[in-house]
Amino acid sequence: MPKVLAVADEVVEQLWTEQVRRHDVDLVVAAGDLPFDYLEFLTSALDRPCVFVPGNHDVDLSGYSNVRGLWTRAGLPSRWPGPAGAVNADGRVVDVAGLRIAGLGGSIRYNDGPNQWTERQQARRVRRVARLAAWRGLRDGRAVDVLLTHSPPLGCGDEPDPPHRGFACLHDAVHRLHPPLMLHGHIHPHGTPRPDRLLDRTRVVNVVGYKVLDVPVSGPAGEEGG
Repeated sequence: MPKVLAVADEVVEQLWTEQVRRHDVDLVVAAGDLPFDYLEFLTSALDRPCVFVPGNHDVDLSGYSNVRGLWTRAGLPSRWPGPAGAVNADGRVVDVAGLRIAGLGGSIRYNDGPNQWTERQQARRVRRVARLAAWRGLRDGRAVDVLLTHSPPLGCGDEPDPPHRGFACLHDAVHRLHPPLMLHGHIHPHGTPRPDRLLDRTRVVNVVGYKVLDVPVSGPAGEEGG
């Protein structure tokens, strides 16, 4: 099984040193709200690709396009503000390091900051990602291995205060995509253990700080394979 280093929200000082090299992983996945130079260091030190989604404290990364190495926004040349070399999976389905990853960044809207969505807006994004995953599955028979989000599903590891309430529509995302693994950030443990949850057959993992995980690869039509 592919092994990932999953990070979110809290910088782990020992990872921002050469000690990170002791982690033999295939991929770095980031669930948001981390300094981009931290992600760049992890990618460089491990010599592995990085896939991320933005959190509610990250800058607005929408509207950027990369064609043959040239970044543009609104049709004009622009500097990409995100982590160099990393793949932004927000609202997309990407294939990296042998894994198919569907991404949905951001949190529930609680002020006018970037990367925040109403429940209705995020539900539209869920439907779009589900269509992309279905289209890819029809082409190659592969299903989604990881659902990477910043926020958790409503009632599944979230908190009652408005900024940390989860999205109800992420239940629909799990039902549609059937990933073996869902990784999220946003909910800081503050010293309290955050046990994994089970949603349908999907293992829901809070990766604030970091976790090293083996990822079971999905079979066709969402059936879990080896």
